[in-house]
Amino acid sequence: MNAPADELRTAVIIEDDPEIRRILSQVLEAAGFATVSAENGLDGVRAVAAHQPLLTTLDVSMPGIDGFEAARRIRAQSDTYIIMLTALSDEADVVAGLGAGADDYLLKPFRPRELRARIDAALRRTGVRPLQGGAVSPAPTSGTGPSSAAGRPGAARAPVAPAGAASGPSPTRPGDADDEWLVHRDIRLHPEQRVVKRDGEELDLTRTEFDLLATLLESKRRVRSKADLTLVLRGESFASGYYVGEADRRAVEAHMTNLRRKLGDSASSPRYIETVRGVGYRLTSES
Repeated sequence: MNAPADELRTAVIIEDDPEIRRILSQVLEAAGFATVSAENGLDGVRAVAAHQPLLTTLDVSMPGIDGFEAARRIRAQSDTYIIMLTALSDEADVVAGLGAGADDYLLKPFRPRELRARIDAALRRTGVRPLQGGAVSPAPTSGTGPSSAAGRPGAARAPVAPAGAASGPSPTRPGDADDEWLVHRDIRLHPEQRVVKRDGEELDLTRTEFDLLATLLESKRRVRSKADLTLVLRGESFASGYYVGEADRRAVEAHMTNLRRKLGDSASSPRYIETVRGVGYRLTSES
């Protein structure tokens, strides 16, 4: 790779197919990553623990423990950005993968260019910006080494600004001017602190679930389509030509299912988020 040493980031590849491992290595190294490969789930979990990678690709069907169990074990010890790769396309499998801790879900066979787009989106969401020529550069910070907390997904970062957020009056923000909580019914969300509370109790959301909820709170009663939410989660604008396929929409549905479960909400009788059939999602009415 041509990137300077202090610009490299580590990615762990957990995949039992040698040809797919080779393709993943090529795509990730072109994006500026130093790669570590594992052929099974147990070795992959150990590799993540040892290297604390910025990003991890994870196959579902592997010898030993499968990708779902590997994701749960990884998430218990690391905030690495997990892209799950699998031939399983049923919605239940997507929900299971994202519920186990994956951040994104890509169906096999995949196109290297689509994987690279997912990687670039992951970099933007974790505070690292892609550079021309494949290298990556950290967001401004005092720590730039691969093991620095500032370069890892769990580090504090600026709030996600939902693309195309609704114009008009700002959402309710109780308290002082610097106390920027977004509020809907008994849900309160702080974008900068990345904290969500329901009826005063803090909820444990994944970064994607948090970003979805923040987008809907910003948009209030404005309907957000699944394609729109896909682009928001990838840091794209409405003007982006990025292709949004059926797998992307299913991933948004799966994230929404998990988010509703953690909120104690129901799609059939919603208190917080309602489905606009054939279009997308929006907040329920306050009344």
